[in-house]
Amino acid sequence: MQGPLNELPDWDLVERAQSDDMDAFAEIVRRYQVPVVHFCRRMTGSPEDAEDLAQAAFVRLHRYLHRLTPKAKFSTALFGIARNLTLNFLRDSVRRGRGKTQSLTREDRTQVLIEDEAHRPDHAARRGEIEELLEKALGMLSPEHREILVLREMQGLDYDAIAKVLVCRKGTVRSRLARARAQLRDRLHELGGGLI
Repeated sequence: MQGPLNELPDWDLVERAQSDDMDAFAEIVRRYQVPVVHFCRRMTGSPEDAEDLAQAAFVRLHRYLHRLTPKAKFSTALFGIARNLTLNFLRDSVRRGRGKTQSLTREDRTQVLIEDEAHRPDHAARRGEIEELLEKALGMLSPEHREILVLREMQGLDYDAIAKVLVCRKGTVRSRLARARAQLRDRLHELGGGLI
């Protein structure tokens, strides 16, 4: 007897979803919606675009469910889909004349500050300033460097998983990540964040 859906491993859910179990697919979406939206938001800088891209990623996942096989972690396949959609969106945005992506500052920053204010307002304000500076610096990076930082530092993927998502070698991940971190440090310094 199988346990509740929320206790099943990812690939067991995929197997059920491949057999038209919509509850299993809904559990996949519930499990990964926040991380996928977060990834897309960090890449585009737009909460609305991130929601649209995450939805498109899950639609595409559902369309190609029958092709998925448990060769790697499920999250690797899902983030690969989200990455491809996001990069296509960013390329199309430039072609449509939207120019650079929007600033990546958190729009809900005031809510976080109000929520934390009861503890230490000075710390909350400083965290907000640092986060805003970091988001702005991230927005100045190329999509290639931004995505690798988001996958590693914010999504917590290991080098093997990142290599699979980006379809490159592990050594490429290491060198690209080193360059991305160096560029982020330079952007932070340019923005006056040398005191972070």
